[in-house]
Amino acid sequence: MDWKIFLTIFVSVFIAELGDKTQLATMLFAADKEVSKYTVFLAASAALVVASAVGVLAGSLLAEYINERYLHYVAGIGFIGIGIFTLYNA
Repeated sequence: MDWKIFLTIFVSVFIAELGDKTQLATMLFAADKEVSKYTVFLAASAALVVASAVGVLAGSLLAEYINERYLHYVAGIGFIGIGIFTLYNA
């Protein structure tokens, strides 16, 4: 395993997930006194693992048919587009 790539991906995803709707929803579930915190943790963790697996599979399939360079361009344009959309609606 390439630890440099592992840490790069970990830090990128960790920072991207901080304060997003998923984390807020998890905090709301955990705030319910009747709900087990372990259940909330396990369910949220499993959901993130499955969502990440879908991303890895989709990226692998797309990489077979589309040049990696173009995928980077599309992802960059997508992030810029989301940023512009967010700023416009703020």
